[in-house]
Amino acid sequence: MKQARNVLGGPLQLCSAKPLTGWYRDGCCHTDANDAGSHVVCAQLTVAFLNFQMERGNDLITPRPEARFPGLKPGDRWCVCALRWREAYEANCAPPVVLEATHERVLQFVPLAWLKRSRAPLPGPGPGRMTAPDP
Repeated sequence: MKQARNVLGGPLQLCSAKPLTGWYRDGCCHTDANDAGSHVVCAQLTVAFLNFQMERGNDLITPRPEARFPGLKPGDRWCVCALRWREAYEANCAPPVVLEATHERVLQFVPLAWLKRSRAPLPGPGPGRMTAPDP
C-alpha cells in the first residue's frame, strides 16, 4: 500500500489517538474509496464549529458507542469531512487545521491557501512536550 501524504507533501502524521479518530479509527486521516465523506481534514475542534455542525444536523457532541464515536468537545482533534470543513470555512467558523495530519485528498475540495490560513498553532510548552533549551 502506498504511504499516505499530507497537504504539504510529507508523510501523513497522526491526528489524534485520544479521542481515536479517522475513517479507520487508527488515529490518522487515512481514506479510501468507501469513505464517501472524505474524512481527511485533521481539525482542532472549536465551539463555533461544533455548534455550526449541530445546526446542520451533524451532531458531533453526543457519544454513539455503537459507532465507535466518543462524542467530541472543543480542543479535540478529529478527522472531519472535507466538504463539512469547507462549508464552515465559507461561513467563517472553520476550526484550525493540522496540516501535517491532513490528507492530500482534501485538495480535491479545498484550496491549500484556505487550509494554510486556518493552520492550527503549534503546541506550546506543557507537560510531556519537548522544548528547545534556553540560550
